[in-house]
Amino acid sequence: MIVVVEQGGIFERLRSGEPIRLDDPEYYKISEVVDRTMKFSQQLNTSIDISSIRNLLSEIIGARIDESTTIFAPFYTNFGRFTSIGKNVFINHACSFLDMGGITLEDDVLIGPRVNLVTENHPLDPADRRALITKPILIKKNAWIGAGATILPGVTIGENAVVAAGSVVSKDVPANVVVGGVPAKTIKSIY
Repeated sequence: MIVVVEQGGIFERLRSGEPIRLDDPEYYKISEVVDRTMKFSQQLNTSIDISSIRNLLSEIIGARIDESTTIFAPFYTNFGRFTSIGKNVFINHACSFLDMGGITLEDDVLIGPRVNLVTENHPLDPADRRALITKPILIKKNAWIGAGATILPGVTIGENAVVAAGSVVSKDVPANVVVGGVPAKTIKSIY
């Protein structure tokens, strides 16, 4: 049974990028989702077949993942409810999706091993550093994210783009290019 997370309130504020602090009166709702995600993540990461992994990740994200999509365990997420996965997506092992800001993988996306998709950040001000600020990540159709790459909050990866292994992407990537490095820069056009 897939459970859909409540909309509005702290979840709407979280997705909008508003700073969320630990003393927020609704913060317990985030903790409830995290606790549920941890339970299903443990089961997912001990699964021995792709179908079970797909079904358990469907429970975590609250939406049925298409059978054309393959996810290898281990797979890590701290929240899970703001991840959307298209058709014919491949996610290799040991990936980490911190999705409180929202992660969208369109159809035909390839995610290499040990890729980090991070939508969460904190203020620079030391007095407010424990607050949470989020920005979404969008990976468009047929993009390929190489092994060990990290995509930071607010980044869009364009259609057919390739992110080289080990890159750190802090800015939007246009369609049909290869980017690489730290920070990632355009290396060449594909077409």
